[in-house]
Amino acid sequence: MINRILPFLILFLFTNSVFAEEDPVVKDLITISGTIKDAKTGEALIGATVYIEETKSGNISNLYGFYSISLPAGNYHLVFAYLGYDPYEVEFTLSENRVMNIDLQPSSESIEEIVVTSEKKDANVREPQMGVEKLKSKTIKNVPVLMGETDLVKVIQLLPGVSPASEGSSGFSVRGGNPDQNLILLDEASVYNAGHLMGFFSVFNNDAIKDVKLYKGDIPASNGGRLASLLDIRMKDGNSKKFSGTGGIGTISSRLTLEGPIVEDKTSFIVSGRRTYVDLFLPLASDEAVRDNRLYFYDLNAKVNHTINENNRIYLSGYFGRDVFKNDFSKMDYGNKTVTFRWNHIFSPKLFSNFTVIGSQYDYALGTVQGGADSFEWQSDLYDLSAKFDFDYYINPENTVEFGGQTIFREILPGLARGTDDNSLYSEIKVPENRSLEHAIYAQNTQKVSDWLILKYGLRWSVFQNIGAGTQFYYNENYEFTHQEKYGTGEVYNTYHGIEPRIGTTFIVSQNASIKASYNRTFQYLHLASNSTSGTPLDVWFPSSPNVKPQKADQFALGFFRNFKENTIETSIEGFYKKMDNSIDFKDHPDLLLNEYLEGELRFGEAEAYGLEMMLRFNRPKWNGWISYTLSRVERTVPEINGGKPYLSPYDHTHDCSIVLNRKLSERTSLSANWVFYTGAPVTFPVGRYVVGGDIVPLYSERNAERMPDYHRLDLSLTLAGKNKPNRKWQGEWVFSVYNAYGRKNAWTINFVRDEDNPNITKAQKTYLFSFIPSVTYNFKF
Repeated sequence: MINRILPFLILFLFTNSVFAEEDPVVKDLITISGTIKDAKTGEALIGATVYIEETKSGNISNLYGFYSISLPAGNYHLVFAYLGYDPYEVEFTLSENRVMNIDLQPSSESIEEIVVTSEKKDANVREPQMGVEKLKSKTIKNVPVLMGETDLVKVIQLLPGVSPASEGSSGFSVRGGNPDQNLILLDEASVYNAGHLMGFFSVFNNDAIKDVKLYKGDIPASNGGRLASLLDIRMKDGNSKKFSGTGGIGTISSRLTLEGPIVEDKTSFIVSGRRTYVDLFLPLASDEAVRDNRLYFYDLNAKVNHTINENNRIYLSGYFGRDVFKNDFSKMDYGNKTVTFRWNHIFSPKLFSNFTVIGSQYDYALGTVQGGADSFEWQSDLYDLSAKFDFDYYINPENTVEFGGQTIFREILPGLARGTDDNSLYSEIKVPENRSLEHAIYAQNTQKVSDWLILKYGLRWSVFQNIGAGTQFYYNENYEFTHQEKYGTGEVYNTYHGIEPRIGTTFIVSQNASIKASYNRTFQYLHLASNSTSGTPLDVWFPSSPNVKPQKADQFALGFFRNFKENTIETSIEGFYKKMDNSIDFKDHPDLLLNEYLEGELRFGEAEAYGLEMMLRFNRPKWNGWISYTLSRVERTVPEINGGKPYLSPYDHTHDCSIVLNRKLSERTSLSANWVFYTGAPVTFPVGRYVVGGDIVPLYSERNAERMPDYHRLDLSLTLAGKNKPNRKWQGEWVFSVYNAYGRKNAWTINFVRDEDNPNITKAQKTYLFSFIPSVTYNFKF
């Protein structure tokens, strides 16, 4: 198979290059290249625009601020621009290849923005991609959230096509997909559990974040392995000009970020830490049982980067976070670790490369504190190690090719439980660990066919392999265990592979309107077993195997994009249809924890999701924000579930609406609000009962035939900034916020219990998490 694929990818990659060499005009092109940075901090600016007045065309900087443009010899007027920065214009005569590094000055009159927007004012109309949302740290910071904790995942849940897995959860569903169908990357490293405090807060510290992109369907060919979305989060590089700091003291946590040069303009660092202090107040509680509890989380982001010379730059970044729950009887802790090493190398003015080595780990532990008959400990661990290479090849003004590959080694220890005392009643239970390899190569071209047509097309070829040492259990067509096989170290005993085409097109209808269409196919080789939509730290990751085929999705999308009022108002409407094969669900009453026969609990079928997403975004002088609405439906069909009849996914929300507003009241005061509404999630409820031998037995509805009550909530925040005095290094602001301002008691769970006075009566009992919650935060920077 690989012998057939590689020649095609190579041909695909270099076709335009060959044509370019045959064109005498292209042969005479001269290249301008360089990096675009923030003049005050030295941070690379992602997606900054380079516009050539004479040709009415241009390019944008890549993820590392690098740009490249090829032009015939002559006189040119170039404009470098980035949202929130003063544009930089330069006129020059181009006669030979030239390196032009640009530092842009932040605009002195920039408005504190919360609107989700592109770097280029009309990029939403002209860029050949759709279903992509971009967030800046200012956007995230100004949206009111739970207990004053700035949280990028909670902001993402306010975007069209995205909904929370449950209230307070850091898990999210994109276009009806499961939370495990989202690939979450922090500086290219996978984050397997994005939640703190059982998911109520995300692991991402906004002070350390530079750029966030959510791809809801039109996932670039450089990434794969998930069906629903890619959340690509990039950390700040660190201020290379001067030492500075930011931080905040909030209701439940405090944070501090320090950054600065080690060697000015060559080497810089950033360190960002955060910790809750709920446990510091527990000893003051009146309940003695509460006083003995420990409950906290912490996380640390760190990054160092060094510019070796104009053509070489290296980065080392990491994330380390942990949650701890402990009392006199039991304990639980879990956390993520990631490490990323990157080397940028510029081979030529047209060829940019990035080589990356990545490590990621997620683990959890549960157990008792004291010894004795009931003492035990339970551990689980997942880690991966990967290497990847990516190239950007700027062939000519009409074609930019991206190509590369990646290999991932992954090892999972699903569960190990054992007694911790000689007197313990628990014997050792170990679910066999598994190991796998995942490989991919890709190529993608962005081509400007004409002034009104832009194409983006590519291919990704992915391969998955189960390898030893390990034990594999086998099942028959009735999911009954038949036998097991042991495999030696490094032995490949199962392989899957697939071709993943990606294509997007943009038809420019007018200067401020376009029609876009896209198609992409993705495969998913890693899956999550969970008994609830909200998820828990004890959920079990498991790979594809001889019994579990990879999930596959084909997604089609069509959209219309139109800007008004000089691009200060953006509107869009996107329709999508997604067909999923080998979709995974679980039999009724599955046993998922510490079950070595987990694959026997799975059931496989098909799923489809379709819907309409509408978005209105505005950025006026005093008002900015967005209004989004999603109408969608998600169904599954599994032969062994619900009698083979289609049933709703637990992540189906027919209507989903979010309104986010920011009003600048004065130079120092702003008011923010967001309102959320979505249809209650499908659930399986008892709809009747019958008596067997004197016992009352509930009669349940069909799978997910009922719904939870509809959900809605209003959040508010008021920001009061300090006076900005000349030469004052310390700046501060107070943020007063209210979560669930009108105290809506949204149902988290509904249980059915017998009436204490009359056992023949069953009552529905609602549990809600949050009512009216005020908070206050003091933010500072120096």
